[in-house]
Amino acid sequence: MANVLSKGALFPPALTNELINKVRGKSSLAALADSEPVRFNGSTLFTFALDKEVDVVAENGAKSNGGATVGTVSITPVKIEYGLRVSDEFVRASEEIQLQYLRAFSEGFARKAARGLDIMAFHGFNPRTGAASTVIGTNHADSQVTQTVTFTAADPEANVEAAIALVDANEHEVTGLAMAPAFRAALAAMKKGTSSNESLFPELAWGNNPGTIRGLRADTNATVSFNSSADRAILGNFRDYFRWGYAAEIPLEVIQYGNPDNDAEAGDLKGHNQVYLRAEAYIGWAILDPSAFARIITT
Repeated sequence: MANVLSKGALFPPALTNELINKVRGKSSLAALADSEPVRFNGSTLFTFALDKEVDVVAENGAKSNGGATVGTVSITPVKIEYGLRVSDEFVRASEEIQLQYLRAFSEGFARKAARGLDIMAFHGFNPRTGAASTVIGTNHADSQVTQTVTFTAADPEANVEAAIALVDANEHEVTGLAMAPAFRAALAAMKKGTSSNESLFPELAWGNNPGTIRGLRADTNATVSFNSSADRAILGNFRDYFRWGYAAEIPLEVIQYGNPDNDAEAGDLKGHNQVYLRAEAYIGWAILDPSAFARIITT
């Protein structure tokens, strides 16, 4: 009988691809911004902006210096992990049964990794504890994006227009909108007029998440307002000024002895006929220009 996994193995390539695809489908940031591979030791991105407009030069006229501003932004991957105990029948099962275990585990891990990306990059929280992470520091939208609009439930569309105006003033375009369920509900409740019962945004009725609103890419996700965050929506140029990525290899460890989750009540694995599955992933992100974004918040 062939074992699919041994200690220190990797997710099979097919499951790795499925996992990453599911992350893209569950994370607002992954839905609104393109990804690129992340090195384990991090990478540096260069930002390059021409300072002035082009110059009209007369025949035989003198040319002047336009100038440029060059900066760097680092993407340092953060390691995330998830583990759980399963019956030791896993290590004795056929290859087909082991793959069923792994497929279920990879689907769950993908959902948690996707939520984790949003929670970390939006708020700087450790997703498990809900507390600010010293590992993440200030590398998150709540810290870096200082342009804000106060949320008004009666007119969230005006909030969006005001936030767009802030981004426009910095000569950036808005390519995406991530919104909390409360903000989506406020938009869905808007009517075409004070005496009309016709919805202004019918595509948002009954909790729908259509993917675009008036041509703008949009995603609804509870991660935007995670752990009582003041954020109700974040919009801006996700396409050009937010970068995220993951390491292609996702290690999976099968632990057969000890107490790897430090759970005194659960006790030793061998004593309870259990093994421990632990998956790890390396995810990195960077906001290249905070002025390309605005947040709609409660006060």
